[in-house]
Amino acid sequence: MTLLHAIILGIVQGLTEFLPVSSSGHLALLERLFGLSGGNLRFEVFVHLGTLVAVVVAFRARIAKLLRAVFRARVYSERGRLRFSDEHLRLALLLLLATVPAAVIGLLFDDAVERAFQSPVAVSAFLLVTGAVLFATRFVRAGGERMNWWRALVVGCAQAVAILPGVSRSGSTIGAGIYCGVRQEDAAEFSFLLSIPVILGAGLLKFRDALREGIPPAELLTLAAGGLLAAVSGYLSIKLLLGIVRRRRLEYFAYYCWAAGLAGLAWFLTR
Repeated sequence: MTLLHAIILGIVQGLTEFLPVSSSGHLALLERLFGLSGGNLRFEVFVHLGTLVAVVVAFRARIAKLLRAVFRARVYSERGRLRFSDEHLRLALLLLLATVPAAVIGLLFDDAVERAFQSPVAVSAFLLVTGAVLFATRFVRAGGERMNWWRALVVGCAQAVAILPGVSRSGSTIGAGIYCGVRQEDAAEFSFLLSIPVILGAGLLKFRDALREGIPPAELLTLAAGGLLAAVSGYLSIKLLLGIVRRRRLEYFAYYCWAAGLAGLAWFLTR
């Protein structure tokens, strides 16, 4: 991988990790175009670290409150219903619940998912599906429901489906929240916070595998450039998406997904 490849892929990873256009799909297609099939574990570790830094910085205040609530946790029963000492503790438990489906699916079907990444046609087709999910949100009435256990589980299942290349994690989870009646801004924030354990878990698994290969000193500049640009572009994409969500224009990304998916199908089916 050249420095130019690392710069391009780092920026794309950061932008598409949080924008609802599928980072996995874009990276798979670009790596195929660049002749980098098979990926680079060391590079993936660095860009995952970059996007993790981006979301932690963007939501640092909320994350600090979640951590304080967990360490001061107190759950009690009142009239047969569970009550929480802090609203942030409740949110932390919902995030934990929503993380379970993706963790289970990822561990059970990791090999099958890896094989799917090798098919650019499948990636392109799933981008069309992502576009349909995003476009459908325009027909959902603005909701004001509070996130609860069953809505969190639905969002978690949507995140599990997004393990497939070309299916956007943020698009699926935000869309699922909106379909469940949650306010768009709340659905987006829940999706971003939910990305933290997923990015961290995926990064740790790849780091374990990368350790076996080692990191040649000559690659450090290339890897660091990709990670840094993933962090910067990731932070900017979070701010951009939050603004678009507030204006209730999530379907704009559907047109892009359709265009990218159709272009991918046209290119790879004729090669």
